[in-house]
Amino acid sequence: MSAEAAKTTAPAMSAAELEEFTAKLVAALKTVHDPEIPVDIYELGLIYKVDVNDENRDVTVDMTLTAPACPVAGEMPVMVKTALEAVEGIGTVTVNMTFDPPWTPDNMSEAAKLELDMF
Repeated sequence: MSAEAAKTTAPAMSAAELEEFTAKLVAALKTVHDPEIPVDIYELGLIYKVDVNDENRDVTVDMTLTAPACPVAGEMPVMVKTALEAVEGIGTVTVNMTFDPPWTPDNMSEAAKLELDMF
């Protein structure tokens, strides 16, 4: 078997490996904060979807912002990409910005609501 053929037939990650890798991705996402809100973007509910290609570990993130006119709109996707690229073994990272559906405080985790005294 050629080296090229070996590359294309590499086994996908096992369920346990995918779970461990996903935990690392979430941990990386939790290092990114909206500068105006003292809660990370994951707990704020700004991350809508994270897709992992389990063969090459490429990651695609769909995310939003608290408002389309957010002052860090241009910076936030770069911050997310940079944080994820620090995860060992990650492939190519793509971050897509969407405002559909629009973010609402209902997207926040219970932990974020507690941190912001929203109960």
